[in-house]
Amino acid sequence: MATKILDLPDASYVLPGNRSCAGCGIGIALRQVTAALEGRMVMTVPASCLTVLGGMFPISSVDVPWINVAFPSTAAAASGIAAGLRATGRAGEMTVLAMAGDGGTGDIGIQALSGAAERNEDFIYLCYDNEAYMNTGTQRSGLTPAGARTTTTWAGKRENPKDLPAIMEAHGIPYVASTSAAFPTDVYDKVAKARTIGGLRYIHMNTPCPSGWGFDPKDTIRLGKLAVDCGLVVLYEVVDGQFRLTGRSKMLGKTGRSLVPVADYIATQSRFRGMAPEAVEAVQAWVDSRWLRYVGRDGGACLL
Repeated sequence: MATKILDLPDASYVLPGNRSCAGCGIGIALRQVTAALEGRMVMTVPASCLTVLGGMFPISSVDVPWINVAFPSTAAAASGIAAGLRATGRAGEMTVLAMAGDGGTGDIGIQALSGAAERNEDFIYLCYDNEAYMNTGTQRSGLTPAGARTTTTWAGKRENPKDLPAIMEAHGIPYVASTSAAFPTDVYDKVAKARTIGGLRYIHMNTPCPSGWGFDPKDTIRLGKLAVDCGLVVLYEVVDGQFRLTGRSKMLGKTGRSLVPVADYIATQSRFRGMAPEAVEAVQAWVDSRWLRYVGRDGGACLL
């Protein structure tokens, strides 16, 4: 049964005050991620916005063990930590959580992550997807949406984003999920479920970024929900190959309600300013096709 917002635990492992931007979606979601693991965890984090949020030793805004690692090595470090816990007989005491951005996951870190998935290493990997290299000045990543302007796609990115959850699902790992920082109970439930499963568990979390996307920080949650309502972000999970929509996406699929037009979402952010109507139409066609595929899979259809 899905957790209700008032049933989320009061305990918080994210302390008051950090160096993240106003309205950053990472801090919102990190509270639920750490709460779902009850603080019994060790994190490995590469150079990223999350490093800025957490701070550097001996000052930290997160009250859990935290290891900063090199940009491409998040999954490799998590594999080593998990092996060390097994070797010392402490594997049952805490969960290993690897948490990195879209650049550190889908581009720079994909080699180590794919290797860990092939070996089915025992840790949770969570990609917080703010859709560009935000910590280094908003360069495009493989997960930047089509049409978005970044410092390296000044005329708008030409390609649709990689479907990284599908790439991870193709590895045959036991658990894959897609969620959004704008839906805290969905984040909480998926991390809590992943905690009970052995092997490599992959969670992909859309994380709105006011400074990189170009919107008012007060609208972080509104924009995250709008991304789901227009189908650019879909909430789902795959357990041992069985696919199901969850939360808001489940409701939209079950009732057959029309998705919000992608143009409504694009109009809320300065990164899409000047996007040609035909480019918007192309994204809408891509979203519609993908949504129909997801709705068709809901209830168990396998990817392969």
